[in-house]
Amino acid sequence: MSNVRGCNLPDDLYYFIDKHVWVKPIDGGMVRMGMTSVAVKLSGGKLIAVTVKAKNIGQEIKQGKSVATLESSKFVGPVPAPVTGTLVRANDKIATDPNIAVSDPYGEGWIAELTPANWEGDKGSLAFGPEGLEKYKSKLETDGISCE
Repeated sequence: MSNVRGCNLPDDLYYFIDKHVWVKPIDGGMVRMGMTSVAVKLSGGKLIAVTVKAKNIGQEIKQGKSVATLESSKFVGPVPAPVTGTLVRANDKIATDPNIAVSDPYGEGWIAELTPANWEGDKGSLAFGPEGLEKYKSKLETDGISCE
């Protein structure tokens, strides 16, 4: 786990930096995605709801398009997909306790699972590893964002 401007960012995830979401490959050719600690900070930290519409299960979601809706006391807006893919499953735990996405954004607080349409192609547009974390750090510095 790296600490970038006070924000915890695991070293083993792929990041869609501009949208503050992460993604990682899991079994069965699928990927799991969620919000970064940066997104949690920007949302105000206390979530009212994180909603994935059931009608979207089985539908293709384009990279950057909304896979879920986040609602906090300071913000209502989309949680964008970091890759293009078919929405397979939503995390039922966040439906009943959305703040798990705050307390454990990289573990139990994941948002959704997708089957990517082109993982090899999409992952090239994501930040990964030490170089990716440096890019994320630059973005946070440029935008004046800190989790401290």
